[in-house]
Amino acid sequence: MISFSQLDEDKGGKNLHLEHLEDEILNYGVDGGRAAINFLRSLRDMLAGNARSSINMTVKWDGAPAIFAGIDPADDKFFVAKKSVFNVDPKLYKTEQEIDDDLSGTLNSKFKTALEHLGTIGIRGVIQGDLMFTDDVTKETIDGTSYYTFQPNTIVYAVPVDSDLGTVINNAKIGIVWHTTYKGTELQDMTASFGVDISGLKKSSNVWMDDATYKDVAGKATMTSKETAAVTAALSNTGKTFKRINAVKLQKFLNLQGSMTGAIAGASLKTYNNSKVRAGEKITNPKAHAKGYEKWVEMSIQKQIDKAKSVAGKDKYTKIQKEYVREVGKHTSNLVQIITFQNFLVDAKSQIVNKLNSVKGLTDTFIKTANGFKVTNPEGYVAIDRVSGGAVKLVDRMEFSFNNFTAIKAWDK
Repeated sequence: MISFSQLDEDKGGKNLHLEHLEDEILNYGVDGGRAAINFLRSLRDMLAGNARSSINMTVKWDGAPAIFAGIDPADDKFFVAKKSVFNVDPKLYKTEQEIDDDLSGTLNSKFKTALEHLGTIGIRGVIQGDLMFTDDVTKETIDGTSYYTFQPNTIVYAVPVDSDLGTVINNAKIGIVWHTTYKGTELQDMTASFGVDISGLKKSSNVWMDDATYKDVAGKATMTSKETAAVTAALSNTGKTFKRINAVKLQKFLNLQGSMTGAIAGASLKTYNNSKVRAGEKITNPKAHAKGYEKWVEMSIQKQIDKAKSVAGKDKYTKIQKEYVREVGKHTSNLVQIITFQNFLVDAKSQIVNKLNSVKGLTDTFIKTANGFKVTNPEGYVAIDRVSGGAVKLVDRMEFSFNNFTAIKAWDK
């Protein structure tokens, strides 16, 4: 199985970003497309009860900010940090003064809480997690049920007040979900692996933590033969479409996409696709979407023409606009196949995500709207290849990504 050994890493091997499964063909061309199909086949096999599947699954919690915590190999002192932890000149917070010197407001207080309490649970090495709450747990009544709630980002997590977990969360000073482990003799040289073994960490009433592992205690996530057949049919359509994609033309198109940087970065296909998600529009007509992308490129670069103050500047971007519209137009027929491939892949992925969502999670999940609370599914899942250590995210973009663009966020309160 071709793996995603690089797809979630920066040049230094750090876990900084996860990609949507269907976008891997736009990231890695034919290899990415083939790997995406194989990934979903392994997920299907896992959910069909095949113990030989090479995939592990974790829940993608909608936490914020990302927190790194552990021991600095340089001086053996405990620290907490933001994503700058692996910079050449890293910012590590080992004292409250260092936090005061760099952070203000809510971030300041949250990192002070993290420094105080995460240093007591015996972390060795460096691990990364998503912060779920500190002093911002509130009590809400939703549909007649009394909950403790916390909203680190888009999703509101809710735990019944009269539950054991509710008591734990109410007593805790900080909540965090750990998901990535880093190993190495120096911070800059550390490599990431998905998953954190929290069994060796000390328990503290001040710290609620979880390891993000997908838990199916009742076995409800096992697919029926009918459900397995439906996923197989979607994957069959995906494979047939994949064979119709011209690999050479695809690579030329990706090279063209790679050149869309700086002022014209907004002309990329990914940006165009995200504009549809933001608008809540499902891509149902690949031909219309491919033609629409030509217009998107023209309009995106037109913004730079309109912004240019000099004649020379306008001429420069007018020339760029003509060149890119012409070049993108050469790829329309192959792009139709790529979009069709992505749609079939999303169909198979959605069936799997829906099955995973059928299992009751640790908490109830809602989004906050102008009219109150609305039930939603978790953010999604992370599928990890046990062989390569690579991973991709499985997210219902038409639900979570749309919510991410439109729901009332924690910072909108």
